Amino acid sequence: MIKISDLQSKEVVNIADGRKLGQIHDLDLDLRAGVVRAIIVPGETKFFGWFAGGQEWIIPWKQIVKIGSDVILVRLDHRFQEIVSPYGQLPWSNQNESPH
Repeated sequence: MIKISDLQSKEVVNIADGRKLGQIHDLDLDLRAGVVRAIIVPGETKFFGWFAGGQEWIIPWKQIVKIGSDVILVRLDHRFQEIVSPYGQLPWSNQNESPH
């Protein structure tokens, strides 16, 4: 078992290019199915610690390769490199299917 607070303390790294994406600040949960659909990492644009433009990385759970003791490795290829969405709008939020 892993706690949300444990996930939030880990750095998220894309193994496709070695880029550090940041730390998890939210999760997309499917309460009916009881699963985590995605992790949400703040975008790189910050202004005095506040988010500018409301951008964030929405990373589907299936893109997680490994959860280690201090890092979460994800594989984001060219299809996912530009997944930045306004807060509250997941890429699949207007569809009936999840990203799985």
